[in-house]
Amino acid sequence: MATIADIKSALENVKYPGFAKSIVDFGFVKDVQVEGSACIITLEITSSAPEVEENLRKDIHSSLVGVVENITLNIKKPEAPSQQSNSVSGKNIAPQIKNFVMVSSGKGGVGKSTTTVNLAVAAAMQGKRVGILDADIYGPNIPRMMGINGKEVEVIGNKARPFKAYGVDVMSMGSLMEEGQALIWRGAMIMKAIQQLLRDILWEDLDILFIDMPPGTGDAQLTLAQSVPVTCGINVTTPQHVALDDSRRSLDMFKKLHIPIGGIIENMSGFICPKCNEESDIFGMGTCNELAEQYNTQVLGHLPIEPAIRQGGDNGKPIVYFQPESQTAKRYMQSAQKLIAYIDDITGTVSNASIQPTTPPGVSACSSAGASSSSHNGGGCGCH
Repeated sequence: MATIADIKSALENVKYPGFAKSIVDFGFVKDVQVEGSACIITLEITSSAPEVEENLRKDIHSSLVGVVENITLNIKKPEAPSQQSNSVSGKNIAPQIKNFVMVSSGKGGVGKSTTTVNLAVAAAMQGKRVGILDADIYGPNIPRMMGINGKEVEVIGNKARPFKAYGVDVMSMGSLMEEGQALIWRGAMIMKAIQQLLRDILWEDLDILFIDMPPGTGDAQLTLAQSVPVTCGINVTTPQHVALDDSRRSLDMFKKLHIPIGGIIENMSGFICPKCNEESDIFGMGTCNELAEQYNTQVLGHLPIEPAIRQGGDNGKPIVYFQPESQTAKRYMQSAQKLIAYIDDITGTVSNASIQPTTPPGVSACSSAGASSSSHNGGGCGCH
């Protein structure tokens, strides 16, 4: 006859969907009772998604074959959230996601996607349920960096299922179009694509969705902010003053869209020699500290240049996952800890009600009709 210890030992082989840790490691197994050849197992999980429960039931029964005959599973889970959209609450087209983090930069080439990948994986390694939405329409690099380049998207009904890599749910424009294809889109197409990536992807109940945005401040950023309540924004920059000038524009955008600023990542901050591990200041270091003070935010981390970062990005092996003892990985983990603490402090206080469009449906905020209809309430696009 199986004992409670035998059953718990078998359950250690059941991985929580999307993660490398078991349901026992996560503490989801709340009670095990044995009565002869039967057992009653009580789980308490954090996802309301039906596919998570379905996978767990199947995996638990498989793991207990030969251990116990009759299994009763009681799975407790939160209720699925309902959509709210009105003048008070604002708009949220992906209510199953607790927090949205907009990763932005004033210009391209500063390591925004690399930062997104490693922060997301670091947050998942710290026990958070994490996703990445690659909304960089013009340069979607996340598939290569997460090792899912060339994989086909699974379509269920009229929606797409995210990929899973390193404990993170991932979806990218790069996975939805032919490799190397150029997108020459006007603003309306970009706005529609952003909304579809949020609404038509089977996102699970996530603690954090990291959204890798196109560089700059434009239609994509405004559409995202109006579609979901962005918990906070992160600005990625490099130490050069030319990059900092553009970062100010990105940070100013957060303020105009009423998005709390979660912090600044100073990328390419110093160089770590792969032979001697000595760190050299070649591009400058710490120049974003003053900028963080000006915008009343924190520096999440100073991330150095290290060959292993580039190699990991090219090969789909994030440094924070594959080289956790490296100096860079440790700094990413510390940055993720700071960000998680900030999110915990402001969760539930964010709203996008004040930036909702005020023009009638089908009328551009920039048209004469839109201007006249919104002249009494401060602007058609809602960002003023």
